[in-house]
Amino acid sequence: MSQRDTLVHLFAGGCGGTVGAILTCPLEVVKTRLQSSSITLYVSEVQLSTVNGASVARMSPPGPLHCLKLILEKEGPRSLFRGLGPNLVGVAPSRAIYFAAYSTAKEKLNGVLEPDSTQVHMVSAGMAGFTAITATNPIWLIKTRLQLDARNRGERRMSAFECVRRVYQTDGLRGFYRGMSASYAGISETVIHFVIYESIKRRLLEAKAPQNMDDEEDATKDASDFVGMMLAAATSKTCATTIAYPHEVIRTRLREEGTKYRSFFQTLTTVPKEEGYRALYRGLTTHLVRQIPNTAIMMCTYELVVYLLNG
Repeated sequence: MSQRDTLVHLFAGGCGGTVGAILTCPLEVVKTRLQSSSITLYVSEVQLSTVNGASVARMSPPGPLHCLKLILEKEGPRSLFRGLGPNLVGVAPSRAIYFAAYSTAKEKLNGVLEPDSTQVHMVSAGMAGFTAITATNPIWLIKTRLQLDARNRGERRMSAFECVRRVYQTDGLRGFYRGMSASYAGISETVIHFVIYESIKRRLLEAKAPQNMDDEEDATKDASDFVGMMLAAATSKTCATTIAYPHEVIRTRLREEGTKYRSFFQTLTTVPKEEGYRALYRGLTTHLVRQIPNTAIMMCTYELVVYLLNG
């Protein structure tokens, strides 16, 4: 791969990730709150007073819409964009590194394994995910801490720089890499996503090929191509997320401030024991609602930018 091709994939990946992050930030905040261990704090006092404590063993967490309503009422609309700064700082380099690593690995592996095979896509996606996670984990930890920082209207909100200082004072440099083990486990989601995405994309191209056999301008792409890519990305991400979702909850718990969770497997056993197995899928609906448009926007923007820059 030439240096120009690498830069094209870097730029396209960064553009795709940035656009998706901005448009879906409120859903990201709601999802993170639902995943946290302190979610019951968002249930209003009025609702708590109407519950017969003697007959309720465990307080059910609020649903996505309920959580959204409580955040708006208690903290204001600005709280729905908590962590957007670190998200924007991190999403461009993260996606840029990811897509560049993915494209580079795929090209290298195509010369070793069967070109564009499932094995190539799986290994490429895994290597790209590992590279991006290792490089950007501190940014995502700060983003999660800011999203979990619930403050009432009028209270001073913790800034990103203050959050960095508190993490360093409490845990040192190691503190910035909390939750990275769960992120590595989440590589399985990325692998599943890209395998399905590449498979659907290949089938779409094969289906369109006969129509373009007699067309001299068969190299051009129209709107239907990008709609197909968006649908392929949405479908593949839905399947992958549903299968690998528990790692998201575990990662959020590991990144909480003052958390009692210490490791991936300790959290994996503690959460179901204390809250039931459903807790490992808390926030899944919100995550899917966010990820489907986010992934579709990201992948379509990536493909569009690559296509435009390559002429």
